[in-house]
Amino acid sequence: MTQQTMALAFVSADTEDAQEAAKRLSALYGQERPEDADVIVALGGDGFMLHTLRETMSAGKRIYGMNRGSIGFLMNEYRERGLRERVAAAIPETVRPLQMEAIDADGNRVRALAVNEVSLLRQSYQAAKIRIAIDDKVRLEELICDGVMVATPAGSTAYNLSAHGPILPLDAPLLALTPVSPFRPRRWRGALLSNQATVRFDILEPEKRPVNAVADHTEIKSVVSVTVRESHEETVTVLFDESHSWNERILSEQFRY
Repeated sequence: MTQQTMALAFVSADTEDAQEAAKRLSALYGQERPEDADVIVALGGDGFMLHTLRETMSAGKRIYGMNRGSIGFLMNEYRERGLRERVAAAIPETVRPLQMEAIDADGNRVRALAVNEVSLLRQSYQAAKIRIAIDDKVRLEELICDGVMVATPAGSTAYNLSAHGPILPLDAPLLALTPVSPFRPRRWRGALLSNQATVRFDILEPEKRPVNAVADHTEIKSVVSVTVRESHEETVTVLFDESHSWNERILSEQFRY
């Protein structure tokens, strides 16, 4: 495949800016169906990028994002000229999502994938009480908190960072386990886990202190237990401009003040 023969598919968020960009780029470079394209170009913000990654998981497609949203941490800078050259020179990064299995109060099992994080959040004014086990060994008998999450390296700069969790390089074989507003143990700030670890959360007093589980944008209400691990089967490839690679963004983020 050469730059000239590279087939591009443009997908966009439902905002006016993103849809106008898709029209202009389609006119310039042609428009293939996503299933027939060599590269899918996602136009929008980080939320739309996450949606695109989930929709194309393990389809063998490469995703190149251009920012038509607000923050755009997962996106490249929007420019219309030389797009095929930029895509051909882009650095590929493989992203492995988290796989969540949640059991709700009615005994239903729900599975979902998360590129950024799986989070548990209290549902009412009562703080959540959660027991945490790693690889079937209980590590924290009772965490009293507003919530807790497991974040991938790709998601470590999102909700995880807002909750004062660590930033992880994309190629680090790690997951971040980060509490949200912990009350007891007050000084517990989370843990770094191997990406081979399986994390199980059991909700204590679930009727009195209901908890919801969220895998990116998939929410399950009133869970009683949640198991999280890195998926061994699903992957997606994201392309980043050579001049502003993912690792460079991660490094720069750690020196912001």
